[in-house]
Amino acid sequence: MEYGYDRTGATYSQTRRADPRIAKLIADALAGTESVANIGAGSGSYEPAQTVVSVEPSSVMIAQRPPGAAPAVRSTAERLPLGTGVVDAALAVLTVHHWRDVDEGLAEMVRVARHRIVILTWDPEVFKRFWLVRDYLPAAGATDARLAVPISGFSALPGKVSVAAVPVPHDCVDGFGAAFWRRPAAYLDRTVQAGMSLFALTPRADLEAGLSRLREDLASGSWSSRYASLAARSHFDAGYRLVVADY
Repeated sequence: MEYGYDRTGATYSQTRRADPRIAKLIADALAGTESVANIGAGSGSYEPAQTVVSVEPSSVMIAQRPPGAAPAVRSTAERLPLGTGVVDAALAVLTVHHWRDVDEGLAEMVRVARHRIVILTWDPEVFKRFWLVRDYLPAAGATDARLAVPISGFSALPGKVSVAAVPVPHDCVDGFGAAFWRRPAAYLDRTVQAGMSLFALTPRADLEAGLSRLREDLASGSWSSRYASLAARSHFDAGYRLVVADY
């Protein structure tokens, strides 16, 4: 069976490198665990040293995992090929929006992890206010809204559940959707676009007018004037959230 990233993920390892500041937040959330299963692992970004197995449905993504990475099994979150309680924690980084059944995937994470679930995701109610989708690419915003999992969708996780904001640094090296909030020209780069679901899964024709307008606004200086307040900021809250369940 072909999965979405079999078609769109060929350049993922070029644009979706782990940002060390975000990686530290994830590592801190996994502190005290000795074994981790990385679910929807992609090319292995943010995979902590204690990862013992990764699960990823796309062979294209698995092929981009670096040498020495944890062994990867080709399967889906809804059907984890792992025993019950085989790891201390299960991790899912910017992946739940691609799962076919989020509730089943979360239940599987709980089944295989003895103590903790850590999920990096985003709050669509915050992200929809991000200038890129609000002012230039409403079609991409619609794609994001269709994919996004509401934060309330994680409330059924067992034990103590916490949700923490993950502000995006202005020089973020991971090219996810809001990574270039202060570097707007990057959104005109086709390689950068290919690593973002909101571009890759939106018909190109629905993006062209907004991208042309962004290009014109950057050339004229209109973008810099309109969003001048961003220039002095080091971090930006675009809605990314770290969900942790301890049980």
